[in-house]
Amino acid sequence: MTSREVLSTMLDQAWKVRTLHFPNIIGFDRPVRTKAVSLTGLDCALRCAHCGGHYLKGMCPPDRALAGGYTSFLVSGGCDRSGSVPIMNHSAEIEGLKAKGRLNVHTGLVGEEEAIAISRWADTVSFDLILDDRTIKEVLGLEVRGERFAEAYCVLKKHVRVVPHVLIGILGGELRGETACIDFLADNKPCAVTLIVFMPTPGTAFARRQPPPVAEVARLIAYARMKLPDVPVFLGCMRPGGAYRERLDPLAVAAGVNKIVNPAPAAKREAEARGLVIEWGEECCGL
Repeated sequence: MTSREVLSTMLDQAWKVRTLHFPNIIGFDRPVRTKAVSLTGLDCALRCAHCGGHYLKGMCPPDRALAGGYTSFLVSGGCDRSGSVPIMNHSAEIEGLKAKGRLNVHTGLVGEEEAIAISRWADTVSFDLILDDRTIKEVLGLEVRGERFAEAYCVLKKHVRVVPHVLIGILGGELRGETACIDFLADNKPCAVTLIVFMPTPGTAFARRQPPPVAEVARLIAYARMKLPDVPVFLGCMRPGGAYRERLDPLAVAAGVNKIVNPAPAAKREAEARGLVIEWGEECCGL
């Protein structure tokens, strides 16, 4: 088979899995009611190769977020050298946000005590799951192994609703370890999984890299659908825009995703062609 035929076959199989396990409804989210909050301002000890702290600039401090009339908050921030967002140092700010809306909390690597504390605040935890040792070292600069991420996910899952994020091509556009993440989740079933795609970002170590080929990403989405047949699969907001998104998003629909954040127009056309009913949302997909 050619690579195009392989992709076509996988999409057909994934679509059949979707029709067996889910109604003909797809969520399209534009998260205008969710505000991204950084607990650490622009500070991040890791300065990962794909981010370099760039995305903290688009977040606001907790006090400013409270004044915006939002119904939910994405609570995040930079990591310390252990790979953890210092959630426990900001309990007062988090409680203030919790009083105003639902919380989706980025935690990073945590232990049992932190997971129990976070469960008092978080409606959802978004957890970046990376199991490949080389990716952890070269992208995050952490001297830990994939088992540490698996352990943190399982600890969180005991105490709070967790939506793991699989970062497709995070190693500078190279796919490495993503299928292992999906296989792990098949054995440690999540309530949902969000797939995001590497975007070359100005000012970062990976600024000159290319995003992974659209067809490879589509095959991975189809693989996730088949390995997690009854788990909602989301295509998250962090992925390249423009022509890349216009090509990827309809393939994601064909691969059986349940939700797409900020979908390209081509996704709407594909969903309608497949007889899916579109439900529009205004909050973070994890919520």
